[in-house]
Amino acid sequence: MAPAADTSPEADAAQLAAYRRMTGAERLQVAFRLTALSRRATETGIRRRHPEYGDEDVRRALVRLLHGDDVARRVWPGRGLLEP
Repeated sequence: MAPAADTSPEADAAQLAAYRRMTGAERLQVAFRLTALSRRATETGIRRRHPEYGDEDVRRALVRLLHGDDVARRVWPGRGLLEP
C-alpha cells in the first residue's frame, strides 16, 4: 500500500503499525466507521451545493454519485437524475 500523499512517512508507519495490531474484527469496525464518515461528508457536500434538496433528493443524488446514472434510473424509473 502506497503512503498517503498528505501524511508524513512517520505518521503513515505509525498508522500501519496500529492497523497491524488490530484484530480483523477491529479493522472491519474501522472500515465501517470510515465508510459512514465518508458518506456523511458526501451528503453534507450535496446539501451545501443544493440547499433546495430534501432528504430523498440527497439520497437520490448520492446513489447517482456512488453507482452511476444507469443504477439511479433503474432505482427511480421515470424520475430525472439529480446533480450531486
